[in-house]
Order: sequence, then C-alpha cells, then structure tokens
Amino acid sequence: MIRERAPAKVNLLLHVGARRRDGLHELCSLFASIDLADEVTVEQSDVDEVRCEGVEGPNLALAAVERFRAEVAPELPPLQVTIDKRIPVAAGLGGGSADAAAVLRAANELAGRPVDANGLRALGARLGADVPSQIEPRHALVTGAGETVEPVELPPMTLLLVPDEDGLATADVYAQADALGTTRAELDAEQMRALAARPLSELAAVLENDLEGAAVALRPELSGRMDRLRQAGALTARVTGSGPTVFGVFRAGEAPEVEGAIRAEVA
Repeated sequence: MIRERAPAKVNLLLHVGARRRDGLHELCSLFASIDLADEVTVEQSDVDEVRCEGVEGPNLALAAVERFRAEVAPELPPLQVTIDKRIPVAAGLGGGSADAAAVLRAANELAGRPVDANGLRALGARLGADVPSQIEPRHALVTGAGETVEPVELPPMTLLLVPDEDGLATADVYAQADALGTTRAELDAEQMRALAARPLSELAAVLENDLEGAAVALRPELSGRMDRLRQAGALTARVTGSGPTVFGVFRAGEAPEVEGAIRAEVA
C-alpha cells in the first residue's frame, strides 16, 4: 500500500495564447502549490478500481493507471485507488490532475521505478494539461500546453479560497474565452519568471487570469465574491484556472474568517 498526498494548485498568473493544431491552447502560468490536498491510497487488488466518495463517473486516476500499464509496465497488477477528496471538484484547483499525478507516482513505485520524473511528466501530459506540474508538487512556471514545468520560489502568503457548489467545465470556459477574444497573440515566460521573484505586495498587484472574463461571463456572481474578498482586506482577488473558485491573497497568517471560504497556505 502506498499513500500519496495530492496538493491543489492556484494559478496566480495565467496567460492564454493561441489554440494549437492539437486543439490545446498555449499557456504561461505561475502555479502556487498549496496545503489543501487530497489523500490518495494505492494498493494491489483483483481489478482496477477507483473509490472516491461523492465523485461519480469517469476518473482521471483510473486513466492514469491504465496509461502507466499500457506505456510503461504491462505487468503492473490491478490496483485499487482510494481518494480522500478534500479539493473541490471542477473548481479550477487541479484536484483531479493532482490525484492522477499521485497515482502515477504510486504506480511507478510499485513497478520498481522504471521511469524518472521527466518520464512521468510526459505520461501526465497525455492525460491532462495540469498533470505534469503535479508529478513533483511545487510552485512552478508552467508553459506549452502544461507539459513544461520549471520550479520557482514564491513569497509566503495565505490564500482564502471561495469555491462554488457547481463546477465549471474547462472546455466551456476556453470556448467562451475564444468567443470573447481574451487570449493573447504572444506569451512572455521571462517576464512571468521575473514576477515570481517580486515581494508579495508587488506580485499581488499584477496578478491576472486570461480566463477570468470568460468564467465571470458564465457565472456573473464570481465578480461579487472577488469584491467581498477585497473588502475583507485581500491584496487582490482573482479566479483560479477556469474557475469557478475565486481566491483572495493575504499576507502570511493574516487572512480573516469568511463564511464558506477555505484557508490555504503558500510557503
């Protein structure tokens, strides 16, 4: 039995470029790995199975098992994956991707570590854009369609997350962004790399998300939630990823209590 921690991520900065021939968008994003996390247990079983209370339908964690067996270790025995779900579903926090990455790490361990982290990231890229960055959970500058991951340092901060009971489909948000024309002709990874090194007050002042307008167009109430976080003293408030979770940025240890919010630390 192997237990893995699967942390959520927050897109502090997200710039979205043109759609590629494979249908994916180029992106450049500053990911913060936060202390909100699922707990994933993987063990040998009679059949491949994922148990995740409250989450029905296809699960990316099962796809990770099947992909690893097909491409790396055909001899991998059937696995049971149990996910203690703490990250809200379809929330823009990368929970499903974090779980899939945790399963890839566990499967690799059970198979005797036949591939290194780069190999696992390559596998993860074929599962989803956020999976490669979660193979080694950490703050990162993520480029390409999510497959290129560069570790970065971030200033300590507290994030107050306000999730929604109903998730947003990533494809719907990207389609809306395309319709609104909020994507970019050019992406500048060097500029974003420099922003990561700034003090918190300066970094917070320049946070932006090219998908935010699309998410707010689909869920207008998100705008009011960001306003309330700013009124509560947040340095800034944004939508993370494709939403619908919004987050407020506070100095480390200074976030107030807000009903319905989740406190998460970045250190």
